[in-house]
Amino acid sequence: MKKQVIIAVMAVFLLNTYPAFSQDLTSSTISKVGTTVGQFLKFGASARSIAMGGAFTSVANDVSAIYWNPAGLATIRGNEVMFTHTQWIADTQYDFGAISLNLGAFGTLGAMISSFSSGDMKVRTVEQPDGTGELFNTQDIMAGLTYSRSLTDKFALGFSVKYINQRIWHMSASTIAIDVGTLFTTPLWGIRLGSSLTNYGPKMRLRGRDAKFAYDPDPDNQGNVEIVNSEYEMLNYSLPLRFQVGVAKDVLNNEANRLTIAADAVHPNDNYEAVNAGFEYGFREMVFLRGGYKSLFQKDSEEGLTLGAGAHLRLAGATQIRIDYAYVDFGRLDNTQKFSLSMHF
Repeated sequence: MKKQVIIAVMAVFLLNTYPAFSQDLTSSTISKVGTTVGQFLKFGASARSIAMGGAFTSVANDVSAIYWNPAGLATIRGNEVMFTHTQWIADTQYDFGAISLNLGAFGTLGAMISSFSSGDMKVRTVEQPDGTGELFNTQDIMAGLTYSRSLTDKFALGFSVKYINQRIWHMSASTIAIDVGTLFTTPLWGIRLGSSLTNYGPKMRLRGRDAKFAYDPDPDNQGNVEIVNSEYEMLNYSLPLRFQVGVAKDVLNNEANRLTIAADAVHPNDNYEAVNAGFEYGFREMVFLRGGYKSLFQKDSEEGLTLGAGAHLRLAGATQIRIDYAYVDFGRLDNTQKFSLSMHF
């Protein structure tokens, strides 16, 4: 009976995700890069997962699973809180925070928040290319709640509801999106399978006073109508919808050493398909080395090699402090550095 429930849930999940992508991806020869908003939703949640090349859908065993695969929260014993800081491209910054609370038989609750900021920039116009004396900035925010539960000792299901807001100077756009994920530990050599659909929601459109202007429909003549209050028609843009299927396996696991390898197939609506792959080696679950490669087989990608390390410090009882670091090569765009600090209690 349990196997039938698992098969039914996975079938419904896959059948419901296929139409969403059949609408957005009509040709394998068109990348659709630059056609979606909310790009900060693709930056990744933790240094650990990024150091593994983003191949985390089927690993998903810490609080950063709330980003990659919400079903993974159900596998965490105890509670966790995490904060990640990223020095992103062009002197921008990205921060991510999450918490998970284990409610026992009632499942696991989680919350997350992320922020992307550009810092102040000069307002420039055609007439004043060196700046008008004004400054503007951009600020993107995402906040979400997650619920995850193990339906059996081998299968977990989770989903998230997220509020997304983007602002640039005096204009903003917002929407609601959902994530859904499954995690299954197979009876075949302990291989884990994971799948997730993220950022499924309505399109976004900027609104605000920067789109409004005064217009004279007939500047060569005078009449009853000299000025018409007008507004630029802003277009609606989709969120960066992403479907990932992953596989992971502990090829070595004893009292002193553990080696986990993982790979994800990524199917986005704004780029070509790709594969993320990575590994994690842990010595006595205290010191960790990680590596991977992001966006394998994706055309014209600047992403590539990822490396990282981590340390887990045991405090009183089951409390742990975890510090992780990741380096990501971005080709012509140089690299990014990501740091994560988390606590398990």
